[in-house]
Formats: sequence, structure tokens, C-alpha cells
Amino acid sequence: MNAQKIIAVLPARLASTRLPGKPLVDIGGTPMIVRVCERVLAAGLAREQIFVATDHSDVQSACVAHKFQALMTRADHATGTDRLSEVVATLQLDDDTIVINVQGDEPLIDPAIITAVAETLQRHSATAIATAAHAIDSVADFLNPNVVKVVCNSQGFAHYFSRAPIPFPRDANIAGLGEKLALPALRHIGIYAYRAGFLKQFAQLAAAPTETLEALEQLRALYYGYQIAVLQWSGALAGGVDTPEDLARVRAIFAQQAH
Repeated sequence: MNAQKIIAVLPARLASTRLPGKPLVDIGGTPMIVRVCERVLAAGLAREQIFVATDHSDVQSACVAHKFQALMTRADHATGTDRLSEVVATLQLDDDTIVINVQGDEPLIDPAIITAVAETLQRHSATAIATAAHAIDSVADFLNPNVVKVVCNSQGFAHYFSRAPIPFPRDANIAGLGEKLALPALRHIGIYAYRAGFLKQFAQLAAAPTETLEALEQLRALYYGYQIAVLQWSGALAGGVDTPEDLARVRAIFAQQAH
């Protein structure tokens, strides 16, 4: 990855319905948001290229204590992408700067996927956004509305994202599919690389009807005609931290790694 004109932004809201104070929960003696910053460091970015975007001074203080930068952003942003747009404006970034959006609740994210998504956008010079997807082989995941699916066109750009099972086999009996899918389906992985110029425009765009219906902000970009390049990732997926059960799983992994 050519690290020139690249930054990473980690949105980190303090409030979380299922896991209060999520960015600051302790993982092996370190706040979770700092663990994510460490994964971005391992992807090859320098500390001065990493910014946490938060709405709470406690999160900012925790990052600064571990020598990471944190910017205070508004508390009323509707989406994480809107929060990134504020960061782009605050830092006065050039339009061609690549902004990698790493979720602040992914302390086990593979640094290689961070690098690969950024390189995907670098290869598509006329494209505003890159993201990633992973093959689905479980019927339960295919039907789960919490697993976001993406369908791509022949050039590897996103055709549509949905919480519904897509592409849906017209003639299939879902109940009789068994445990394995007999059709190709892709799970969207929530990491993005954006061009800063797009983020400046995104904040000015009204929410798309599809975005509101599906609660998927990337549909706003598709609705207004922006291309999204999709990296098909074959590596393992560690999963984020949304619930106390997720936190216990991640803590156990870090404890095992420490021995």
C-alpha cells in the first residue's frame, strides 16, 4: 500500500444499547478503541495517519493517553459516514486523499484487509469507494437480516446491498436448502476506503429511500450513482464486538494470545 495521502478514521460513539461504553471496555488491560488503533498500525499506517472520531471526551482522553489522535465530532450524526465527513472538513483534506473507515468495535480485524481495501480503491482511480465481501456458505446467515448481503456486477462493483437474502433463488425451497447454499452469495464486510472528495459531497446528499428502508448508509452512494468497488476477501473474519457475549469471546482470545 502506498501510504501517501492515506489516513484511517475510526468512528467511536460512546453510547451503545447492547454494550454501554463500548469503545472503552477493557480488553487485556487496554480500551477496545486503542486495540483497534493498534490493528491499523499493524496495517502499515503511522500514528499521525490514524484518527479516532468520537463524541465523548472520555474516549478522546483514552486515545491520547495511548498516544493516538482523537477528534471530537458532533453527537447528532445520523451515520458513521456523516461523522467521517466532519473529519474530512476539520482536517481540510485534499479531494484525492484516501480515507479508510475502520469500525471502532473490531479489535481483531486483520490488518491485511485494511491494506487490501485501500489498495482496491487505489487501483480504481475513477471510483469513490471500496469495500469488501466474503462468501456465505450458511443458509442461516443467508436468511439472517443482521448479515448484510451484496451482489456485484461483472466488473466487481456493487450492484445492490440488502438485509434480505440476495440473490434470491426464484425456484428454491429455502426450507429444503439444507445447511449449505447451492448458489453464490456474499456477506458485506463493513470496512470502507473513500476518496475525501466523495465524503465532502456525501454530507450534502439527502438520505436515499432504499437507505432509510434497509438502514444501510452505503445505499445512499449507489442511489446517487457512485460506484463501490468490492474486494472479495477469502481470509478469516474475526467479527466485531456488539454484545457482552462478543466481548467475552474477544477477551478470551486476547488472554490466550498473551500466554
